[in-house]
Amino acid sequence: MGAENRERFSPPAVGGVSLLVVFAVLCLTIFALLSLTTVQADVRLADATAQAVSDYYAADCQAQEMLARLRNGERPAGVQFYGSGGDYAQYDCPISDTQQLQVLVQLGEDGSWSVLRWQAGLSQEWSAEEYLGVWDGVVQ
Repeated sequence: MGAENRERFSPPAVGGVSLLVVFAVLCLTIFALLSLTTVQADVRLADATAQAVSDYYAADCQAQEMLARLRNGERPAGVQFYGSGGDYAQYDCPISDTQQLQVLVQLGEDGSWSVLRWQAGLSQEWSAEEYLGVWDGVVQ
Protein backbone atom coordinates (compact mmCIF):
# COMPACT_ATOMS: atom_id res chain seq x y z
CA MET A 1 0.00 0.00 0.00
CA GLY A 2 2.87 2.34 0.64
CA ALA A 3 4.37 1.84 -2.82
CA GLU A 4 1.06 2.44 -4.58
CA ASN A 5 0.49 5.74 -2.74
CA ARG A 6 3.93 6.98 -3.70
CA GLU A 7 3.38 6.31 -7.39
CA ARG A 8 0.00 8.04 -7.52
CA PHE A 9 1.07 11.04 -5.44
CA SER A 10 2.20 14.01 -7.57
CA PRO A 11 3.29 17.34 -6.17
CA PRO A 12 0.97 20.25 -6.91
CA ALA A 13 1.80 22.31 -10.00
CA VAL A 14 3.33 25.48 -8.64
CA GLY A 15 5.38 26.51 -11.67
CA GLY A 16 2.89 29.04 -13.03
CA VAL A 17 2.12 30.52 -9.63
CA SER A 18 5.83 30.79 -8.80
CA LEU A 19 6.51 32.62 -12.06
CA LEU A 20 3.64 34.99 -11.36
CA VAL A 21 4.97 35.74 -7.86
CA VAL A 22 8.50 36.30 -9.18
CA PHE A 23 7.14 38.63 -11.87
CA ALA A 24 5.11 40.58 -9.31
CA VAL A 25 8.11 40.96 -7.00
CA LEU A 26 10.27 42.09 -9.94
CA CYS A 27 7.66 44.68 -10.96
CA LEU A 28 7.35 46.01 -7.43
CA THR A 29 11.14 46.25 -7.13
CA ILE A 30 11.38 48.20 -10.38
CA PHE A 31 8.58 50.57 -9.30
CA ALA A 32 10.34 51.12 -5.97
CA LEU A 33 13.62 51.97 -7.73
CA LEU A 34 11.83 54.35 -10.09
CA SER A 35 10.16 56.05 -7.13
CA LEU A 36 13.50 56.40 -5.36
CA THR A 37 15.09 57.93 -8.47
CA THR A 38 12.21 60.39 -8.81
CA VAL A 39 12.51 61.44 -5.18
CA GLN A 40 16.25 61.99 -5.54
CA ALA A 41 15.69 64.14 -8.64
CA ASP A 42 13.03 66.15 -6.80
CA VAL A 43 15.42 66.73 -3.89
CA ARG A 44 18.14 67.98 -6.25
CA LEU A 45 15.63 70.31 -7.95
CA ALA A 46 14.36 71.61 -4.61
CA ASP A 47 17.93 72.28 -3.43
CA ALA A 48 18.76 74.13 -6.65
CA THR A 49 15.56 76.19 -6.36
CA ALA A 50 16.27 77.05 -2.72
CA GLN A 51 19.82 78.13 -3.65
CA ALA A 52 18.53 80.28 -6.53
CA VAL A 53 15.98 81.99 -4.26
CA SER A 54 18.62 82.56 -1.59
CA ASP A 55 21.01 84.05 -4.15
CA TYR A 56 18.28 86.35 -5.52
CA TYR A 57 17.37 87.69 -2.09
CA ALA A 58 21.05 88.24 -1.23
CA ALA A 59 21.34 90.36 -4.39
CA ASP A 60 18.07 92.11 -3.54
CA CYS A 61 19.41 92.98 -0.08
CA GLN A 62 22.61 94.35 -1.62
CA ALA A 63 20.56 96.44 -4.09
CA GLN A 64 18.40 97.78 -1.23
CA GLU A 65 21.55 98.81 0.65
CA MET A 66 22.82 100.68 -2.43
CA LEU A 67 19.46 102.44 -2.78
CA ALA A 68 19.52 103.39 0.90
CA ARG A 69 23.00 104.90 0.43
CA LEU A 70 21.72 106.86 -2.57
CA ARG A 71 18.80 108.15 -0.53
CA ASN A 72 21.25 109.28 2.16
CA GLY A 73 23.04 111.43 -0.41
CA GLU A 74 26.06 109.18 -0.98
CA ARG A 75 27.50 108.32 -4.38
CA PRO A 76 28.59 104.68 -3.88
CA ALA A 77 31.19 102.99 -6.07
CA GLY A 78 29.74 100.83 -8.81
CA VAL A 79 26.80 103.17 -9.46
CA GLN A 80 26.68 104.87 -12.84
CA PHE A 81 25.12 108.33 -12.90
CA TYR A 82 23.84 109.89 -16.08
CA GLY A 83 21.33 112.41 -17.32
CA SER A 84 21.39 116.13 -16.78
CA GLY A 85 22.84 116.68 -13.34
CA GLY A 86 23.19 112.95 -12.64
CA ASP A 87 19.52 112.46 -11.91
CA TYR A 88 19.53 108.82 -13.09
CA ALA A 89 21.51 106.09 -11.39
CA GLN A 90 22.04 102.54 -12.57
CA TYR A 91 23.75 99.64 -10.83
CA ASP A 92 23.87 95.85 -10.97
CA CYS A 93 24.08 93.30 -8.15
CA PRO A 94 25.23 89.77 -9.03
CA ILE A 95 22.78 86.94 -8.40
CA SER A 96 24.79 84.08 -9.93
CA ASP A 97 27.43 83.53 -12.60
CA THR A 98 24.86 84.16 -15.31
CA GLN A 99 22.34 86.54 -13.71
CA GLN A 100 22.36 89.93 -12.09
CA LEU A 101 19.80 92.23 -10.54
CA GLN A 102 19.59 95.37 -12.68
CA VAL A 103 18.41 98.53 -10.95
CA LEU A 104 17.62 101.92 -12.47
CA VAL A 105 16.49 104.78 -10.23
CA GLN A 106 15.62 108.42 -10.87
CA LEU A 107 16.17 111.42 -8.63
CA GLY A 108 12.94 113.35 -8.26
CA GLU A 109 12.51 117.11 -7.86
CA ASP A 110 11.89 116.69 -4.15
CA GLY A 111 15.23 114.86 -3.71
CA SER A 112 13.79 111.35 -3.39
CA TRP A 113 14.87 108.42 -5.52
CA SER A 114 12.17 106.43 -7.33
CA VAL A 115 12.73 103.00 -8.82
CA LEU A 116 12.25 102.76 -12.57
CA ARG A 117 13.60 99.22 -13.07
CA TRP A 118 14.27 96.41 -10.62
CA GLN A 119 14.68 93.16 -12.55
CA ALA A 120 16.84 90.09 -12.94
CA GLY A 121 18.72 89.88 -16.21
CA LEU A 122 21.63 88.16 -17.88
CA SER A 123 25.08 89.18 -16.72
CA GLN A 124 26.64 88.58 -20.12
CA GLU A 125 25.51 89.08 -23.68
CA TRP A 126 23.77 86.06 -25.17
CA SER A 127 25.23 84.71 -28.38
CA ALA A 128 23.86 81.95 -30.55
CA GLU A 129 25.97 78.91 -31.28
CA GLU A 130 27.47 79.04 -34.74
CA TYR A 131 27.66 75.28 -35.23
CA LEU A 132 24.71 73.06 -34.42
CA GLY A 133 26.37 69.73 -35.22
CA VAL A 134 23.69 68.58 -37.65
CA TRP A 135 24.59 65.53 -39.73
CA ASP A 136 25.14 66.52 -43.34
CA GLY A 137 24.36 63.06 -44.74
CA VAL A 138 27.94 62.15 -45.62
CA VAL A 139 29.22 58.85 -44.24
CA GLN A 140 32.85 59.07 -43.24
